[in-house]
Amino acid sequence: IYIYRQTIDQELSMDLTQEVFISMLQTINNYDDRKASFRTWLYKISTYRLVDYYRSKYYKYNNMVTPIDDCNLCDHQDIAVTVENRQDIEQINSFVNKLDFAAQQVFRLKFFSEYTFSEIAEILQISESTAKTRYYALLKKIRKEMRGRLDE
Repeated sequence: IYIYRQTIDQELSMDLTQEVFISMLQTINNYDDRKASFRTWLYKISTYRLVDYYRSKYYKYNNMVTPIDDCNLCDHQDIAVTVENRQDIEQINSFVNKLDFAAQQVFRLKFFSEYTFSEIAEILQISESTAKTRYYALLKKIRKEMRGRLDE
């Protein structure tokens, strides 16, 4: 779900999840439970993989044009709302991907995985106030960016 919420593409999220688990299996000998829980370690691998994907040439090429057939639509949903939501998430992801990794981690865990600040602090081994500060500072930047795009 963590990866799917950030890609909004079932096939892509399954591919990336597979890559995450392959990476996990390849590096399992490096895991140290004294440094972080297994769940935290797996989220870090997932976040790194997502960042790599969004920085890739493949993503940039595929982001230029998305055929309407590729949109996952439910019969009961309005197509305009679905497309608008997908575009909003893509714009937010595009903006967040340009920022430093520490800010990305907090944002992804809070926004896409719906963790509490306490849980994020534990996962990232930072203080709860630092997690809040990073998240709200990034939200402020995102709002400013989105308003700027609406004004264009």
